[in-house]
Amino acid sequence: MLFNRIFNDMDRLFGPVGFDTVPAVAPYPPLNVWEDDGHLYAEAELPGMKLDDITVTLTEGDQLTIAGERKWGGDEARFHRQECGYGRFSRTVTLPFPVEADKAEAKYDAGVLTLTLPKAEAVKPKRITVKAAQEAIA
Repeated sequence: MLFNRIFNDMDRLFGPVGFDTVPAVAPYPPLNVWEDDGHLYAEAELPGMKLDDITVTLTEGDQLTIAGERKWGGDEARFHRQECGYGRFSRTVTLPFPVEADKAEAKYDAGVLTLTLPKAEAVKPKRITVKAAQEAIA
């Protein structure tokens, strides 16, 4: 009891602390973005979405937008707890470098949207051949 009171007082003074702290508004959908030598990958969690309700766009070579609408199926409902959001959403992130939008692929499986985005040629690693120096003839 006293322990909870101390945490509540600290929250009031310094803002939320502790292991169960959740931001007031978490960005939606949650994203993971990673890369390898030739591609950038993005993965978004979109549980319960229908494929027709998801839109993915790439603009300016590095602006990724995932938008859509999660629809509620019930007409008359009295919630006792509502932790799953419904309605329209849109999230735009700036990618770390340009990608080739015309070669991008998107797959949606088991509530996870996975994007494979080829890196633009200008940002792909280039191998430089190292040549041996000519030895001086004595």
